[in-house]
Amino acid sequence: MSSVLILTQYYPPETGAPQNRLSSLAKHLQLLGMDVSILTAMPNYPAMQIQKGYDGKWYIKDSFEGITVHRSWIFVKKSNSIAIRLLNYFSFVFSALICGLFKVKKHDVVICESPPLFLGITAMLLKWMRGSKLVFNVSDLWPESAEKLDLVSNKLFLKLAYWLEARLYKTSALVSGQTQGIVSSVQTRFPSVKTFWLPNGIDADKFSTANVSYNWRETHGYRSDDFIVLYAGILGHAQSLEVILKAAAILREDKQVKFVLVGDGPQKDFLHEMKASLQLDNVSFLPNQSREEMPNIVAAADAAIVPLRNIPLFKGAIPSKIFENLAMGKPILLGVDGEAKELFINEGKCGLFFTPEDEKQLAENIHILSKDKQLYTELSKNGVKYVNEKFDRKLIAQRFYHQLLQL
Repeated sequence: MSSVLILTQYYPPETGAPQNRLSSLAKHLQLLGMDVSILTAMPNYPAMQIQKGYDGKWYIKDSFEGITVHRSWIFVKKSNSIAIRLLNYFSFVFSALICGLFKVKKHDVVICESPPLFLGITAMLLKWMRGSKLVFNVSDLWPESAEKLDLVSNKLFLKLAYWLEARLYKTSALVSGQTQGIVSSVQTRFPSVKTFWLPNGIDADKFSTANVSYNWRETHGYRSDDFIVLYAGILGHAQSLEVILKAAAILREDKQVKFVLVGDGPQKDFLHEMKASLQLDNVSFLPNQSREEMPNIVAAADAAIVPLRNIPLFKGAIPSKIFENLAMGKPILLGVDGEAKELFINEGKCGLFFTPEDEKQLAENIHILSKDKQLYTELSKNGVKYVNEKFDRKLIAQRFYHQLLQL
């Protein structure tokens, strides 16, 4: 039996895109006959506070959905400081290496999730010291994204980060990318590196009406004829969520349209202040919700907004929230150009596109979708069909499994 260690800073019981994606991958690989273990940090994201039961611990071995999980210490502090964030990353780089060498058995393959890119240091050392094959899974092109988002500007730091990125790709037996854009970037810059497209997807058994346990809409005081537009995810800089509040301001006279934003993140306070400044009574905020609660919220919504900033970097991005909403029959209002538009608007016909950061076009599309019932029904049916045929995580894992066997 082949054995696989997934090395990641993010894993359940935390909530979020990488947590859901990696726990699903682990489950499916184990069902296919692989011996799968996880090496991760003490759960703390996105609240940036170690969860109860894990605080004060250096190492814990437990399980999640039948998968063995090794958890090691990580430095956590609520701060937007780059220095604090680096301490957070490198504390786990160090503790994961110690636990990987002395608490975790040798595995045939180590799959390292990036970002954070620096965790690749631990992965390389485990590969060399244990004789494992390394698969480097890239869900965001770092440091390129940090540089283009103006999150990092120090030239020396960027030079070292790009050097580390190149070293990791060349050292890996396989580099997998979450989008075709990521895979293409790696292939263009490093032609000799073996690559594989490992897209995100959907677990149909988790995001379906069968998992809806109560009427969230009614419980939270919304009317049956309200048109609820949902954003669920990190409240971050990359998402440019101001576009939602500006669209809400445009649509304030339409008493049927309601906006619900679910999540936490560095832009939370700014967005709350913006809501107050614009006096928006059609916008509601909810903190980060559990994995069990999200199907209830998605089921209660009518459509989902998927926005990103209007920069070339994001033309290769496919936000994970697309899959969950489409699987439950919710058309998307997509503010992401490039690969996502080509797949989910042009090919799948699962929603309406608006130019990123264009609140007028977003507001217009919301108005169209809320009034045109025939269009709404058509987009809803297309979305369910498209993600289940093209992005079933079980089928994605099977293709990846065969790649791993070839190593």
